[in-house]
Amino acid sequence: MKKIFYILLLFIFATGTFFAGSWYNQHKTSSKSTAQKVLYYVDPMHPAYKSDKPGIAPDCGMKLVPVYAGERKAEAVAPAGTINIDPARQQLFGVRVDPVEKTSGSYNLRLLGRVAPDEARVYRLNAGIEGFIQEVSPATTGSFVRKDQVLATFSSPMAAMTIQTYMLNLGAEDRFKKSAAEGSVEGQSLASANINIQQRTQQLQNLGMSPLQMEEIRRTRQYPDIIRIISPADGFVIARNVSPGQKFERDTEWYRIADLRRVWIVADVFAGDAEYLQPGRQVRVRLPNKNKVFQGRVGSTLPQFDAAARTLKVRIEVENQGYVLRPDMFVDVELPVTFSRTVVVPSSAVLDSGLKQTVFVERGEGLFSPRIVEIGRRFDDRVEIVKGLEAGERIVITGNFLVSSESRLQEAVEMYTPATAPEAPSPNVNTAAGSEAQNDLKKTGAGAAGQPIIATHHGRRRG
Repeated sequence: MKKIFYILLLFIFATGTFFAGSWYNQHKTSSKSTAQKVLYYVDPMHPAYKSDKPGIAPDCGMKLVPVYAGERKAEAVAPAGTINIDPARQQLFGVRVDPVEKTSGSYNLRLLGRVAPDEARVYRLNAGIEGFIQEVSPATTGSFVRKDQVLATFSSPMAAMTIQTYMLNLGAEDRFKKSAAEGSVEGQSLASANINIQQRTQQLQNLGMSPLQMEEIRRTRQYPDIIRIISPADGFVIARNVSPGQKFERDTEWYRIADLRRVWIVADVFAGDAEYLQPGRQVRVRLPNKNKVFQGRVGSTLPQFDAAARTLKVRIEVENQGYVLRPDMFVDVELPVTFSRTVVVPSSAVLDSGLKQTVFVERGEGLFSPRIVEIGRRFDDRVEIVKGLEAGERIVITGNFLVSSESRLQEAVEMYTPATAPEAPSPNVNTAAGSEAQNDLKKTGAGAAGQPIIATHHGRRRG
């Protein structure tokens, strides 16, 4: 008897506990429903599918889940493309979020430069008369030559008259000097003789004879068989167009020699950075792959615009100690530049498509939305934000390519998914015509005309 009493008591206790729990859950659900307003219903498998009425999801057959006011508040006001990424997926994507800073500082403006000879130190040796090359020295392109070094010799029958006239003028000068010393009247012609010698000297120089060889003729009074081509300065041969026995025409360039003790660095600079390269500004020139640094100075010549590259050509003058810098070598130009307080972000945070620049702003815990910004100057690995961001906002600085892919996918889903689901007809409501058609189909398996029924599927796009 006592055992039956205990069993009955246990049954009553279990039944009471069950009804109490059911009452509590129903009361909690009704309290939430009355306290919060239902905004819409979503498919639990595809949250992009929304309906303004409760029902069954068309794709998976699950019950639609209500979304209450206050839930997803950030999503309701977020722009298109907003996505929600949980912390686990953020770690998987390598997403890193940092606040936007407004700061000042300095950075190195880096430019690509090319070595070029100083145009004022380039010497061109040209032929002033027709002739033939006789002998050529071993100096070739790239060789270093000294001033007054003999590079080649040539002969020209057309130079004979000028050389003979020069020698006759030298003889006349000697006679006039002697007559002037004796007090003779003939000595008064000494001035005109000097003028004639200057004219012949200029003619010989135009033919290609050096002042050294003309001084040798004055001293020896011997007619030269050949004319020597002499280097006018210390430098490097950058062009050589002679060979033994070669016949040359007038204006032919024999040699081109460059004095490389001072060279130019021609740097390409964009128009926005040209303001930092004022004449006289000191810069550093670095030779890649070598521990060589040169100090340079921006030239006073205004930059020339290159229409093909759409850049300005800035000239930098550099003292070339040891002739390390050679023409057409590429160098790095560094210029320290300071900037005032402005909004800057890492360059990796900006997705630049060419037509627009986009960053992803954190709107809440794991919630990111795209925002178009306007960029300004670039500071090494940072970039200035002119418009679109404020200091203190948190943005994605790494992993934003994957975030962008998720955002584009979300935009496509929102674009092609209807806002509400079409109301399905009740399965219990059938018209008379519908009933007759169903009966005929069951009996004959064909349409009214006796033709087979072609099944058609009228569905909707899934979220």
